[in-house]
Amino acid sequence: MILPIVAYGDPVLKKMGASITKDYPNLDKLIEDMFETMYNAYGVGLAAPQIGLPIRLFVIDTTPFSEDDDLTAEEKKTLDGFKRVFINAKIIKEEGDEWPFNEGCLSIPDIREDVFRQPKLTIEYVDENFIAHIEEFDGLIARVIQHEYDHIDGILFTDKLSALKRRLLKARLSNISKGKISVDYRMRFPDQKKKR
Repeated sequence: MILPIVAYGDPVLKKMGASITKDYPNLDKLIEDMFETMYNAYGVGLAAPQIGLPIRLFVIDTTPFSEDDDLTAEEKKTLDGFKRVFINAKIIKEEGDEWPFNEGCLSIPDIREDVFRQPKLTIEYVDENFIAHIEEFDGLIARVIQHEYDHIDGILFTDKLSALKRRLLKARLSNISKGKISVDYRMRFPDQKKKR
């Protein structure tokens, strides 16, 4: 089932996500719905807070990035088919010199900005079967993980921008929270005026 994506300004996007257990209600269905919602919106990642749930769960499928002509054959191969579920994730370490990448977010449509992040990370998490993993990722996969991980910590990519950049975006962000934007996927806007 395709779920509405929560827009910028909703308090759930600023909440620290709670850890969950394997008996979380309808977890398999929730994960399936999150992937379906993400694909419907042409995303490569979706975190539970973006569908209104303040829990530590996000899904990723970097396959669309593998079609970028600027990548090497090896990079394309790494990104193609990389599909994961991250539950109760904890980034243990981030390494390397920060690099910029033009990021967007399904909760903040039509705004893209360069965000600086470190290129390599080590993360601990459990998958959809609650099997524990500790893995290292780098490049675009690390970038997507860092972006989605921020969501479960109540951080948006716009929080990482300079104060000046945030001021310049203020009106556009306000319009998003009011629903004054055209999107081709289902959204829930926190400040949208109720129609009478």
